[in-house]
Amino acid sequence: MEPQALLALTSFGVVSSFTPGPNNLMLMASGANFGIVRSLPHMAGVVVGFFFMLLIVGLGLFGLFHAWPPSFTILKVVSVAYTLWLAWKIARADAPGAENIKGRPMSFLQASAFQWVNPKAWTMALSAITLYAPDEHFASILLISLVFALIGIASTGSWMLAGLSIRGWLSSRRRLLAFNYGMAALLVGSIAMAL
Repeated sequence: MEPQALLALTSFGVVSSFTPGPNNLMLMASGANFGIVRSLPHMAGVVVGFFFMLLIVGLGLFGLFHAWPPSFTILKVVSVAYTLWLAWKIARADAPGAENIKGRPMSFLQASAFQWVNPKAWTMALSAITLYAPDEHFASILLISLVFALIGIASTGSWMLAGLSIRGWLSSRRRLLAFNYGMAALLVGSIAMAL
């Protein structure tokens, strides 16, 4: 890949990865509600799951949407339904702390699997492959996946730390409820923007 194309890819990756979306909002809520250590598997699942999603989309899954257009509609319906369920779970999360037994952070496997129904992840993956690997060569697809993985570590970590930084402020039950309902509303809004 030419240096200018790599710079453009990196810029696209930074902007699309750091802006609010389902992954970032859920990681912020997880950092606030469960802390860093308990949220690390969630963060790792996002990064690894999106890495493999980019590889698989780039290696041919993209063609399925062209061959059978209803598959994209089915994906949208499943994505919206699952994200609404996740928003409900965030809205009902308990107060931060070790005594929190009502909720738990998303696991590595759950976060990895979520990438396949995340509307923003699909938008990012399809755009990145279309723009930066139109030839669909494996080396280009792998490079895109690696660039997004490195950026993903920084972006997901930043959002999780932002959640942790307001954890003390959320010690009030009223503020925690407002935060969780706000995060749930932003999550629902993020799917509307991605669709």
